[in-house]
Order: sequence, then C-alpha cells, then structure tokens
Amino acid sequence: MSAVIIRGGRVIDERGERAADVLVRDGMIAEVGPKLDAPAGATMLDADGAVVAPGLVDIQVHFREPGREDSETVDTGARGAALGGFTAVVCMPNTNPPLDDAAVVQAVLERGRLAPCDVHVAGCITRGRQGKELAPLGEMHDLGVRVFTDDGDCVADAAVMRRALEYSTALPGAVIAQHAEDPALVAGGHMHEGEWSSRLGIPGRPAEAEITIVARDLVLAERAGARYHVLHMSTAGAAALVRDAKARGVRVTAEVSPQHLTLTDAACAGFDPVFKMNPPLRAQSDVDALTAAVVDGTIDAIATDHAPHAPETKAVPFEEAPPGMLGTETALAVAITQLVETGKLPLASVLALLSWQPARVAGLAEHGGPIVAGRPAHLCVIDPSATWIVDAQSLASRSRNSPFDGWKLTGRVRHTICRGEPVVIDGTMER
Repeated sequence: MSAVIIRGGRVIDERGERAADVLVRDGMIAEVGPKLDAPAGATMLDADGAVVAPGLVDIQVHFREPGREDSETVDTGARGAALGGFTAVVCMPNTNPPLDDAAVVQAVLERGRLAPCDVHVAGCITRGRQGKELAPLGEMHDLGVRVFTDDGDCVADAAVMRRALEYSTALPGAVIAQHAEDPALVAGGHMHEGEWSSRLGIPGRPAEAEITIVARDLVLAERAGARYHVLHMSTAGAAALVRDAKARGVRVTAEVSPQHLTLTDAACAGFDPVFKMNPPLRAQSDVDALTAAVVDGTIDAIATDHAPHAPETKAVPFEEAPPGMLGTETALAVAITQLVETGKLPLASVLALLSWQPARVAGLAEHGGPIVAGRPAHLCVIDPSATWIVDAQSLASRSRNSPFDGWKLTGRVRHTICRGEPVVIDGTMER
C-alpha cells in the first residue's frame, strides 16, 4: 500500500478554501483535514505557504507524435506538462498521420499509458483534416475520445460542420471544437492584420476570419442542439458573440491561451518567429476584451496551445516559420502574473480556468474534482508567491520556442501528484 501526505497547505477547489492536510492512499484521496496522522512509510510533501489544488487540465497541446518526434514526443510533452502542474492533457490531432481513425488514436493512447500525466486525445472531425468527409467519430468515441476538431485548420464547409454538430449529439459527452479562422480570409497571412502588419510589411490575418466562423458555427450549433467549443479564441468580436450566445442558452464554451492574454502583435516588431502564432497575436483592444471575457465568465478555460517546433524550423525568416510556442511549463505562472498579481482575478478563479472548468469541457471526470476522500488523487501544490526567471533552454520540451524566455514570473509548481504518485517533488521530475 502506497501513501502520500501533503502537509500544511491551503486547499483550494471549487468548494472553496480551507487549511488542511491531504492523505493519499493507493491512488485515491483518503482523508482531508487538519493535522492528519501520517501512516508509516508515507511520502511527506511539504505544502507550507502553498496551495493544494486539483491537478491542472490542459485541453489543447501538440505533442507532435506521430510524425514530428524531433520537436516533441508524448513522453517529453507529458513531462513538461507535469512540471507545469498538469495532471491531464488533451493532444490535438494535427499529427502525421492525423488522429482520424481508431487505430492511430489507440496508438497515441498507448504511448501515454506510462506518462507522468494522463494523456487524452482529440479526434479529427474529418478524414485527413481535409474538411470534406466526416471521420469515424463513433469509433473514436468508443475509445474515450470526447473532443473532435481539425485543429490547425478550420472546418470551412458549413454543410460538413453542420453534419458534425448534428452527429455529435448522438455521442454522449462529445464536443465539436473549432479552429475558427476562415481559410479564404487568412490565405497568405502571417500575423494579425492591423497597424503592425502594415508597418512591418507582413501580410495579415484579419480578425474577421475568426469572427465570421464563430458566428456561423454558433448558428449551426444552436440549431443542432450540439456542444460547440471555440479553440484559442483571440478576438474581441468572437468573445462578444460567445457571450451573447451563452445568454440565450447555446451550448458553447471557449478557451483562451496565456499568450493571447499577455502579448500583442507589437511583439512581432523584431521579426522574431517565436512570436508567430496561429491564431496570431492580436491588438491591445483584443487582449483587453479577452481579459474582460475571462473575468465575466464568458471564457471557460485557459489552454496553452503548447506547440513545440524544433529550433531549426524557427530559425528562418518570419514568413517562413511555422506558428506556435511552448506553454505547459509557464501557463500557470503567466496566468498568476497577468491576472492575480494585477488584481483582475483571485487565485481560485485562475485555478478554475486551469483545472475544473477545462476538465468539464473535455469530459475528464477523474480530473478537476473537489479534494475530498474517495476522489482520484490528481493534485498539484503551488507556491503562488514564488518568483522565477524563465529559461527556455532548461524546459523539458525538445523545443525551445518560448516567447517568455527571460521573463520574471510569479507562481511556481512545487509538487504534482498524478494517480496518487508524486511525479514532481520540489519542482523536480521524479521519473
């Protein structure tokens, strides 16, 4: 029998906040309360001055396996996630080959069996992510897949999107997630279309590309009665549409990335490809609107859109570089620095956006639940006041493309416990 006791922490979950020790036995939370007796041989984890929270849940990561293991693997990606406090991740299906059938999905799930966090996958909406013919959603659903998306590309054909939304209503817990950018409007663009794209002479991707797709999809989802999720929302216009749709009862959720809450298109001024994203970094007015949408509950989750690229693929001119950045190891600290330290949100609300709310979006019932006896022990211990300097060279990923390299951030993960096992202790991987 294995036992772990977390001593002296401040427990925060969706039920509130209290001072308590947490005892874990055989993968489950056994007891929560003050000054618990430690079983003989129990692993002791210090939580003095720290917060004990449900493990974080990242519903959008790109672990590049299969196809680009030089950039990331399921193992290296999961290690970085665990160091960032995540006990569950959802891998996007834009791999090579794409996750568009049960056999490929099963192979990735097998790769994640021994990972230091739970690895789930999203299945493609359409075969080959071509946007034409529906993938076998039912077969993937039988394997536990609940999120379906062609992420990296938008399902542009409205008839195909309508069929996917309608079909998903027969799959319990399923959600159709959209990379909302009209391909015709963004063709040839490499950054947000606005003042900075004009100054730099870089072709732009207009905000309207996201807004028009979200508007269309909300109509389709409402008619179908389906669950619809907006991936990495980046514009004020889309946030306003989601807010209005929620008010009239549409089953819509939305996520935002830490980078879209923090950085603007002005970061592209140096032509550094590390700031090239998909969707692109937007204007300050969009950042402000997204922050407001996080604060008022329009946005349900913070997701990293962790997108590693091997260093040589980013060491090219801006227009030639692939979009994306690392995110799992910095997400919590960026959110605390940007939202808690500035007084915009309390820590408990940030944890909701990073844990129990995304768990619900992706249907991960074992994660994000209250810290009570009888629940699976997926936990993280966070020092919310610790400051640290991001060093991209020291991150667990095989890639180094972090725009936060050199930033001083507040908040750091001390321990991560997945399936009852302390996989990270005092900020160090244990296996």
